[in-house]
Amino acid sequence: MLDLEKSHIQQEDREILMHPQTGGLILFSRNYECPQQLDELIKEIRALRAPLIIAVDHEGGRVQRFREGFTRIPAMQKLGQFHDSEPERALALTEDVGWLLASELIAYDIDMSFAPVLDIDDDFSDVIGDRAFFSNPESVIQLAGAFIDGMHSAGMAATGKHFPGHGSVKADSHLALPVDERSMAEIEAHDIRPFKALLNRLDAIMPAHIRVPAFDDELVGFSKPWLVDYLKGKLDYQGVIFSDDLSMFGAATVGDIRARVHSALDAGCDVALVCNSRKDAELALEYVEGQTSLRGDSRLWRMRRSEQYSLPMLKAQARWEQTVEQINKL
Repeated sequence: MLDLEKSHIQQEDREILMHPQTGGLILFSRNYECPQQLDELIKEIRALRAPLIIAVDHEGGRVQRFREGFTRIPAMQKLGQFHDSEPERALALTEDVGWLLASELIAYDIDMSFAPVLDIDDDFSDVIGDRAFFSNPESVIQLAGAFIDGMHSAGMAATGKHFPGHGSVKADSHLALPVDERSMAEIEAHDIRPFKALLNRLDAIMPAHIRVPAFDDELVGFSKPWLVDYLKGKLDYQGVIFSDDLSMFGAATVGDIRARVHSALDAGCDVALVCNSRKDAELALEYVEGQTSLRGDSRLWRMRRSEQYSLPMLKAQARWEQTVEQINKL
């Protein structure tokens, strides 16, 4: 899964999007100017290459790539705070927020958002912080479960991240190499609980670029013991595994981008994300040249949105209007 450098398609973008090993495209804020531009961009991408999974990190709060013309989704922590005082109303609103977020993206023919965050906010990790629903596993399970139900009702697959949990690690894997020094007993009793409880409702999982020496010396996203033996084996997970961005600093210890792609796929990732570096994207495609194409993987193509509707149709629904009204009251 690769990205675009600008808000329009350049010739070099066409070349990488047409590559048989390109299974998806992730969009960022730099690719967005306004709703009309996004609509035209997506149509051009679809005309150029099908099938292709189009994704975005669109969680709400500080991680919302498209703002103008879209509902401002609150940080998930806001929903957690509401849940702390009025649990039933908060769960209903959280499901509606998941539905609204997914529906607005689907209206522009975007397949998926990498959401929800299943990390627990231990008031320790700045990079997670208010992206997490709450500070205890049970509340995260309830809120994230409602959010997933909302996404599914809109026709969008759900991706839980960042397995096995990034909330108790201080360093930001975009900039450093986070290490979780806790025991596996502590991690299983706390961070892993939301992933385990929601496993059968998740369509995909994204592992964290963190190291847990108590279990394996490799970073989780490059660790066969974590992804194959634990996640797929012990937990019997059957869904898709997306790597986190392999261009992040936290992944650099594995080697150059070819080594990272090899290690991620060998460890059990189904899709390798290579973002924010055109040179790395080209090297990654060269490395996987001639390997089995992802086009035959039915699990990946199940990540495509299952519904399609226009924005006017969406905004005509009472549920959309009521959800926006409730969000604005938070």
